[in-house]
Amino acid sequence: MQYVLTGLSVGSVYAMIALGFYVMWSAAKAVNFTYGDVFMLGGVLTVVLVEMGLPLLLAGGGALAIAALAGAVIERVFVRPFNREANAIGWMLTTIAVGIMLESFTTITYGPLGRPLQTPFVEQPIRIGGSGIYPQELILPVALVIVTFALEGFYRRTVLGRAMRAVAFNRVAAGLVGIDADRITLLAFALAGAIGALAGFLIAPVIQASSSMGVVVGLKGFMVAIIAGIANARGVVIVGVVYGVMEKMIEGYLSTAARDAIGFTIMILALLIFPQGLFGRREVQKV
Repeated sequence: MQYVLTGLSVGSVYAMIALGFYVMWSAAKAVNFTYGDVFMLGGVLTVVLVEMGLPLLLAGGGALAIAALAGAVIERVFVRPFNREANAIGWMLTTIAVGIMLESFTTITYGPLGRPLQTPFVEQPIRIGGSGIYPQELILPVALVIVTFALEGFYRRTVLGRAMRAVAFNRVAAGLVGIDADRITLLAFALAGAIGALAGFLIAPVIQASSSMGVVVGLKGFMVAIIAGIANARGVVIVGVVYGVMEKMIEGYLSTAARDAIGFTIMILALLIFPQGLFGRREVQKV
């Protein structure tokens, strides 16, 4: 029970990161490879703003807004100019470089060590069937469900969301009917930035916020998105949660050292068996 509960919490973080990759890929067929550092901003900026005297919720909202702005700036400056052609890959290098710079700058200004983010939800664990888990950890799966359904409702029931779906389906056709595809892509990256920062804000009280907290998490979130089929939102949520529980089971019954080795091996095998992802569809193009 302990491993399942903790795995649900960790898996919810992976799933939210994977959702951010889904949002970016759907709009631009490109992603922000510094997304783990956008996740890190959600935790670090909240700690900094709280230390400046802002209330926790206001500080968290400010961190999300700044992360959304960072996502938009990265798309406009470091993705769009290098993603003009169908097979362009320059955005991979530029976003990785931005991530390295962002992490280095945060380490210099914030410090290399983690800092706690105090909330009333990490003071006393809840006992469930002999296991103990902080209420803050239980908030993460709830937040994941809310974000997933809110994102689906946004895509289906709002004009802006439908425009994003149109751009994802056919960018050229969307432009022909008057949709500004570049503007939609910018907004998609901003939305993804806010989702990633939300995950960082919610997990920071549990693991402490540090400049390096997003490196491995961002990589695993991207891996989850690829294995699930990056164009399937529900798929990335399911795979993210399952992967988090699997990690904790491996860690608990074998060792922490075996966790990543076995986890990545299973993911590679899954990709070999399902090249389009577990929930992906084979794309057919007529030439």
